[in-house]
Amino acid sequence: MKSDINGIYNNELPSFLNDYFNYLSTIKGCSINTIVAYTADLSLLLKFLKMYKGLIPSDKNLKLEDIVISDLTLDTLKTLTLQDLYAFISYLGKYRANGNYAKARKIASIKSLFKYLTTKAKVLTVDPTIDLESPKIGKRSPVFLTLNESKDLLEATISRDKHSIRDHSIITLFLNCGLRLSELCSINLSDMKEDTLSVIGKGNKERTIYLNKASLRAIYKYLPIRNMNIDKIHAEDKDALFISGKFGRINKRTVERIVKKHIGDAGLNKNKYTPHKLRHTSATLMYKYGNVDIRSLQDILGHENISTTQIYTHADDEKLRNAVKSNPLSDE
Repeated sequence: MKSDINGIYNNELPSFLNDYFNYLSTIKGCSINTIVAYTADLSLLLKFLKMYKGLIPSDKNLKLEDIVISDLTLDTLKTLTLQDLYAFISYLGKYRANGNYAKARKIASIKSLFKYLTTKAKVLTVDPTIDLESPKIGKRSPVFLTLNESKDLLEATISRDKHSIRDHSIITLFLNCGLRLSELCSINLSDMKEDTLSVIGKGNKERTIYLNKASLRAIYKYLPIRNMNIDKIHAEDKDALFISGKFGRINKRTVERIVKKHIGDAGLNKNKYTPHKLRHTSATLMYKYGNVDIRSLQDILGHENISTTQIYTHADDEKLRNAVKSNPLSDE
């Protein structure tokens, strides 16, 4: 299902959802990935409500996925109660095997919609989600490579493969700069100025990445190879840093395959480590070995809320171990 992105009306959705997604895109600057996730969450809610409230003919034995919601109006939302919302959350657990994290994300999507409808669009007077609680979720420790595993991964990219120098540059940037997958794929040559790189992160927010020696060395080793095929690169991708084997800007799926391949070549778990886990690794290594304070790490990673960055303060067991050993009674 296509969502109403960049002003393209989606006739599979109610008009109030199309208006909301236009607001997220144009005013809030949300990424397409965010809007697609909201589309899935809110479409599921509306389909459930149509079934739960008996708004489909009883003789229609429809699966939830097949229920049409384009005909829904705000009148349906005006009758929504807190109990209806908890029925939906119960359905998520019982019939869709959603855990607390998935439930919490959907609740956040629902709350965001109703906040828009009541405080921005002002087409509803009552927000039924005000007292809607999210399930308690424990803090998750980030999954990351150790320093030695990171070195093994970098070593694994060095081979006779024709793309090895490009792949080495990609892995080096992930491990040194803490880039998101989308940020790496979107890097342009014109974004680079000496030892800095400008990237557009979540919410279309621009931030500056500072390139260390390893990153610069890897990029400048790759550039001559990239430029050997400059005439073959697609016209619209001439400015792209990383080019695929088909001479276009490298895409997310290709980068995911590259990471998975070299993770396996390094003897690591291919199913455990992804490009996002390499971002976690970069942040953890900076925090553990670089004495980077949490505020600086927040800026480097482009986190809007410092609470997101604080997961890395729990990642360094060695600091905790040394703290306990420093107790003057430890040898008694």
